Amino acid sequence: MNASLIIRSGLWLAGMAALLFIPAGTLRWPAAWIFLLEMCVWTFAMSAWLARHDPQLLAERIKPLNQPGQKRWDKILITGAAVLWAAWLGFMPLDAVRFRWSEVPDWLQGVGVIGLLACAYLVFLTFRENTYAAPVVRIQRERGHKVVTTGPYRYVRHPMYAGAAFFFLSTPLLLGSWWGLALAPLMIGVLAGRAVLEERTLAVELEGYADYAARVRHRLIPRVW
Repeated sequence: MNASLIIRSGLWLAGMAALLFIPAGTLRWPAAWIFLLEMCVWTFAMSAWLARHDPQLLAERIKPLNQPGQKRWDKILITGAAVLWAAWLGFMPLDAVRFRWSEVPDWLQGVGVIGLLACAYLVFLTFRENTYAAPVVRIQRERGHKVVTTGPYRYVRHPMYAGAAFFFLSTPLLLGSWWGLALAPLMIGVLAGRAVLEERTLAVELEGYADYAARVRHRLIPRVW
């Protein structure tokens, strides 16, 4: 698993680097290097923490995104979301560097750095509480899947998606792309749609989830939605 993890993480980071620097046409882009550094530190730090504290969740996280027992709609949605995400990330260097359509102030780029840290922290809190936080929608009966109600799950039903929303808002700020920020609501909308579909599965197939959803009434933003 360690070898697989290192290979997957390296390919993931290399893929992001390619999506940023090839469209930009240059390696002289400090914001992109800061972004990749944050992603690198987060990826390996979180993987190391999981390897020590929850190796079963780590094993789930490095499985393919097309699995037995996964809902068919989720397979389709994940594939489409991955293509959309790659297009979004690859578009921002065109906007911010190659054609310079956008000009984001340095202080807002700093806000983007902080926002990505907030994203990482929310995801960490989610992993710490929920050993069933797999990347695909399926009931993990072989692991005794049960409803998690502690930690950030006391406030929203999808704290990891809330963290991802920080990612989609903060990344274009750090990279200096107003157009990337304008497209962020589309990316968040895909997350929100998946949350609704996922809850339909959980309410039917996971004992206690319907009662939990009745108690914790908001999905991503406390007191909003």
